[in-house]
Amino acid sequence: MPGKIILVTGATGYIASRLIPLLLEQGYIVRCLARQPERLKFRPWVGRVEVIPGDLTRPESLPAALQGVDAAYYLVHSMAAGHGYHELDLQAARGFSAAAKQAGVGHIIYVGGLANPDENLALHLRSRIETGQALAEAGVPVTEFRAGVIVGPGSVSFEMIRFIAEQFPVMVGPTWLRRRSQPVAASDILAYLLAALNTPACQGKVIELGCERPRQYIDVMAEYAQIRGLRRASLLLPFIPPALMAFFIDKLTPVEYAYALPLVEGLQNDSLVRDRAPLGLFPGIQPLDYAEAVRRALQELHPDFIQRLWLDVDKEHVFMKHEGFLVDYRRQKRNEPAQQVFERLARMGGRNPWPGADGLFRLRGWIDLLIGGPGLRGSPPEIHINSEVDYYRVEDIQPGRRLLLKSELKAPAQGWMEWQVTPLGEGCLLEQTAYVAPKGLAGYLYWLMHLPFHAHVFHAIIKAI
Repeated sequence: MPGKIILVTGATGYIASRLIPLLLEQGYIVRCLARQPERLKFRPWVGRVEVIPGDLTRPESLPAALQGVDAAYYLVHSMAAGHGYHELDLQAARGFSAAAKQAGVGHIIYVGGLANPDENLALHLRSRIETGQALAEAGVPVTEFRAGVIVGPGSVSFEMIRFIAEQFPVMVGPTWLRRRSQPVAASDILAYLLAALNTPACQGKVIELGCERPRQYIDVMAEYAQIRGLRRASLLLPFIPPALMAFFIDKLTPVEYAYALPLVEGLQNDSLVRDRAPLGLFPGIQPLDYAEAVRRALQELHPDFIQRLWLDVDKEHVFMKHEGFLVDYRRQKRNEPAQQVFERLARMGGRNPWPGADGLFRLRGWIDLLIGGPGLRGSPPEIHINSEVDYYRVEDIQPGRRLLLKSELKAPAQGWMEWQVTPLGEGCLLEQTAYVAPKGLAGYLYWLMHLPFHAHVFHAIIKAI
């Protein structure tokens, strides 16, 4: 019922950061427990929630967060801690459960891992299942959703699939990639999490989530590639150690080694829905098939959909791989009015020079023209949405605030340049973000080939504007 106080733990995480705005839309009062609350300050919803600093491994920090809470989402894990994360998970779950019981919390909702607990499981999966059991020890009713591969931009498992399938014409892996999985759309998980608040019958239940048809892990990657329009082969070999796979995942995808290793080890187990009957508690939710979930995720390959996690880092320059993009973010404080800076942005290109790197921009335009692209097309005296600016097209212009240009270069990648100007006293903050979404190995080679050009140009533009 809207108006209830809902606690969300792990507020900076993938599921929680997408769940919070949905809770707010439905009228709930949202409280966030965060170990690093400063990482939330750039989230668009932060002003509408109560943020409580706290650490689940420190029980003394929990009562303030749980006071008056009707239901709590437990959306955390300790994999980043490395060795010993299993014990930390159990310690945190037991402490949270006891504190929730003492505070009178009526319901805990948890997302764990999808696996058969009767099998010899990898530590990551065993930890997720035992965490669910630990949450129930104090007697607070728990709804435990179990999920395997979550399909959505920013999901660790989906980004592993995306970046590997994009970069490798031959996907090499261990023979246990023939193990089976039933992926689930991120939008479906969010729908179940919301519905659980108003479905009393789900309390005390374990609910397994996954698409209807099981797929081998290698086929999950191959099907992504097919939907993306990429031709891929696979080569599965025995005796490839998980640590080696995790090393390459760390280097080639956004997933760090500390997360990659337990996830890779978990691929040695099937991740299958054994009992679909509990899904009948939610008749209004029709889960997507894996292929449709991938298509919808790919529709969000655009700067307007991306979660701007680089802002959490709070640095002047950040480069990161994120949600299918290679992102180059830079910012500067300027001692000029925001409107004056934006007017220079709106005059770039065409009959005017590109600030700081005009020669390189024009050279790139001539090369593009030679290979069949639009080249340097000029620009109108005053730009608006859909205006051509040399080999860019204006996708969004908010006078004094934002300019978004989409590249129309002939290239195996999509690209955008974005500038945002925010008034700061008598000056302003200028933010520049370059987005490149490579397609296939050719797209990544294209990025590497242009890396010196990009590094110089992105630095020169923001300095010269």
